[in-house]
Amino acid sequence: MRPSGHGAFDGRPADYLFMLLFNWICIVITGLTMDMQLLMIPLIMSVLYVWAQLNRDMIVSFWFGTRFKACYLPWVILGFNYIIGGSVINELIGNLVGHLYFFLMFRYPMDLGGRNFLSTPQFLYRWLPSRRGGVSGFGVPPASMRRAADQNGGGGRHNWGQGFRLGDQ
Repeated sequence: MRPSGHGAFDGRPADYLFMLLFNWICIVITGLTMDMQLLMIPLIMSVLYVWAQLNRDMIVSFWFGTRFKACYLPWVILGFNYIIGGSVINELIGNLVGHLYFFLMFRYPMDLGGRNFLSTPQFLYRWLPSRRGGVSGFGVPPASMRRAADQNGGGGRHNWGQGFRLGDQ
């Protein structure tokens, strides 16, 4: 899998699940060693960090219309949480775990020519095969629904008529 930016996990549910599992295991280990009770924010931040690195040149907006590159978003959220007086430990752990995944999966093997330490296990590909080809996304009905709509003529919509105007008898 190449870090192609937007949609790097599109059609690859096994790779996405592997990222979630790897990040979750690292966060659980960290949470046990640091006696953390809630692990949701670090997991969200780790996924956000990976997204931000894969879409690093995309311009994103934050509060009050501040705009910057996506690669800075996890750190801006950490800084914002610090400013409003929250603990930054959760955000920091999430960013570090996300960086660990991104570095081991993409940067080290692809950019630095090192060996591939992480790869999605084959059993995940058997359970969640990658989608190849075809059209995806919202607004594209399955072929069976298109055939049924064509047979009904008019896309399966009912002709309700003109109705009555208010005040007409």
